[in-house]
Amino acid sequence: MYRIGIDLGGTKIEGVVLDAAGREIIRKRVPTERERGYQHILDTIRSLHIELLAAAGGAPTTFGIGTPGTISRRTGLLKNSNTVCMNGQPVKADLEAVLNRPIEIQNDANCFALAEALLGAGKGKAVVFGVIMGTGCGGGIVLNGRTLPGLQGLGGEWGHSSIDPNGPTCFCGHQGCVETFISGGGLEKRYAESFGVRRPLKEVEQDYFAGQPQAVAFMNEFFDRFGRALANIIDIVDPDIVVIGGGVSNFRAVYTEGVARVRHYALTDDLETPIVKHQLGDSAGVLGAALIGI
Repeated sequence: MYRIGIDLGGTKIEGVVLDAAGREIIRKRVPTERERGYQHILDTIRSLHIELLAAAGGAPTTFGIGTPGTISRRTGLLKNSNTVCMNGQPVKADLEAVLNRPIEIQNDANCFALAEALLGAGKGKAVVFGVIMGTGCGGGIVLNGRTLPGLQGLGGEWGHSSIDPNGPTCFCGHQGCVETFISGGGLEKRYAESFGVRRPLKEVEQDYFAGQPQAVAFMNEFFDRFGRALANIIDIVDPDIVVIGGGVSNFRAVYTEGVARVRHYALTDDLETPIVKHQLGDSAGVLGAALIGI
């Protein structure tokens, strides 16, 4: 049995085929082009699926998709996706009709967490909390090798818990969500609001390590918000490990100053929870999609 996985991102759609031993047969990326709308995205997934099936050489396959947002149990429609043209659409039903096969769809952060739990930094741990801090901010919980999407598909969605009810308005419609403060996209927006210029996070990081006062003050505020947000998760879930992915995971000081703030806010006298960088890079999402497939 081969496994096909597709990771539906805001800027790219990535597909992979794994053989029965888990070896990668093919991987391909294509642009999402979400500005072209919902039907275009469905057509792109269909074309990519055809290529992946061909690479499997006629062998039976499972198929899973990771996507921002979740499928509503009540309506069957996608909700909470930052690729907003997908929201309110019967994504699962439409894809099953287009592809003529059953599929499994889970949140992309669940896929990330599962891949890191089974193949990456969380391997061997019973309870893994996976965090994505990229364009947005998501999370997923894995217990004994299985994702915990929850009754409403909200398991691990720490990015939309509020740490400041008077904070910026999130795309979800609420104010002060974690995502608006500590995702890569949120940080760039907050920097632009504070200093009147939009700069890539990598440049702000360079200024921080160079001791530039403006960058130091800005990043210290980030560390504090990161600490509060992740301490809340540790207090509730108390995972065996937290694995961080997304662009912000590349910022080295997250694992020193950021973890120090988690230690300060967590309800424990000695934080034992390892908070580590991912091992699978940006492969985790698509590998996780393959692992959830049916």
